[in-house]
Amino acid sequence: MRRFEGAVAVVTGAGSGLGRASAQRLAAEGANVVAVDVNTDAVLDVVASLPTPGIHVTADVSDEDAVDAYMAAGIEAFGQIDLFHLNAGIFGSFAPIPDLTVDDFERVMAVNVRGQFLGLRAALRHYRDRDVGGSIVFTASIAGHRGSADLLPYQTSKHAVTGLVHGAAMYGGPLGVRVNGVAPGIVPTELFAAAATTRGGGNDMTARAATTPLRRAGTPEDIAGVVAFLLSDDAAYTTGEIVTADGGASIVNTVRPSGGAGAWDPTGIDDALYGADRRRPGGAGTTGGDAS
Repeated sequence: MRRFEGAVAVVTGAGSGLGRASAQRLAAEGANVVAVDVNTDAVLDVVASLPTPGIHVTADVSDEDAVDAYMAAGIEAFGQIDLFHLNAGIFGSFAPIPDLTVDDFERVMAVNVRGQFLGLRAALRHYRDRDVGGSIVFTASIAGHRGSADLLPYQTSKHAVTGLVHGAAMYGGPLGVRVNGVAPGIVPTELFAAAATTRGGGNDMTARAATTPLRRAGTPEDIAGVVAFLLSDDAAYTTGEIVTADGGASIVNTVRPSGGAGAWDPTGIDDALYGADRRRPGGAGTTGGDAS
């Protein structure tokens, strides 16, 4: 299929993982690609791998001037930009919530929320200037649908991305601009490489993914296929949606035997997170102290 023949697509975070797969998929379907990443060597390598014309732009998506710069570079190279995959993101700190610093929190929010907002605003301004419609896809996450006791800044940022999708879809719809998100589940990429030995990081992703209905982790190419669909005219009547691509993880009822209930001992999980001397038997509502 050549659904994007002659179109121009911006992909942020294109140097590795989901962004790299997205850039390659869109190019395979005919798009010229503006590949954006903070890692110059990585994004140069991606552009060299594309079957269509592409340019690389080294940029920190959380910086307003840098976003303006990648837009200007794309327009100078190709005359226009038609499609946006706003993908760049970081996972941040695994520290327990009481130990998180303001810097830990704000660094993730700067990239994952401010960076996504700046990309969205730039896209909408460009469509307005050209008086055309278009299509935008955010990389969301199943972390934006549920909660966990770790990675709070990341979770919070991905909940915020859902808000960006919904608000932008409402604004863009009457203008012919569709805005959607893809919510990956467990997809081993370089994003978690720095936490390869951390529980919930890279070292146990395959084991955790084995509990999903599809019994496997996803691949960047799995996610790129969803992105390509949402950006294409095949999704012409789809906007404001967060399309989950998680092997079925989000549908699992974890208190049923088929969902894994009883398959693990939560003591080890709780002791690692809270410490055996602080965890209170009985959970919430149990003080564990002396009656007075």
